[in-house]
Amino acid sequence: MTTTRPARLGTVYGTLLNFKREFACFAPQMGQVPYRAAPKAPVLYVKTANTWNPNGGRVALPAHVPQIEVGATLAMVFGTKADINRTYYATNNIAYWVLMNDFSILHASYFRPPVKYKCLDGFLGIGTQRVPAQALGDVARVRLEVHINGALKQTVDFSQLIRNAETLARDVSEFMSLREGDALMLGLDCLAGGTRPLAQVGDTVGISSPTHAALGVLSNTVIAESL
Repeated sequence: MTTTRPARLGTVYGTLLNFKREFACFAPQMGQVPYRAAPKAPVLYVKTANTWNPNGGRVALPAHVPQIEVGATLAMVFGTKADINRTYYATNNIAYWVLMNDFSILHASYFRPPVKYKCLDGFLGIGTQRVPAQALGDVARVRLEVHINGALKQTVDFSQLIRNAETLARDVSEFMSLREGDALMLGLDCLAGGTRPLAQVGDTVGISSPTHAALGVLSNTVIAESL
């Protein structure tokens, strides 16, 4: 299907609990208050515009924060909305894919991540390369690698998603509209034990794909926040 590439991003949404290992790590907590059950619909959050950081940009670490989590992922960006129902639009109107790095300060409440931990200035690296949906093909065949100062720290395998891209877009569209330029991240996988790669001041974090070189490299350097 032919899509129109958006001139700019709209709203950027993150997705929680969409990787099998991540879900399994946090499953024991799902029966606790306030939810007392596993989520039935996608769990989303917003990365506000102040967080957006280009490839090569610097991420300022507050003085009281020793390390931040690295969240390597892919985001689908939607094209021009057609005059059809919103579920069809979402699943058939992905304009392109882009690398993202969803940085976050470590926090205790996983199910209700406070804005102050996830929406600091510059806490979302956004790749330069925009790969059309048709060119990327089956997302389940995509892998990402996370390097910190050149050392491999994580491999993200999108065959391990709970909801694949089409299912995630469809399920989200059942309760909200995804408009032209909106970006929806597929989720953030974790390491064994539920942790994620950590970066500190002076580290350079690089995300790339050994399976899809057209996605390019997303690189961000962590610096100390200047007062």
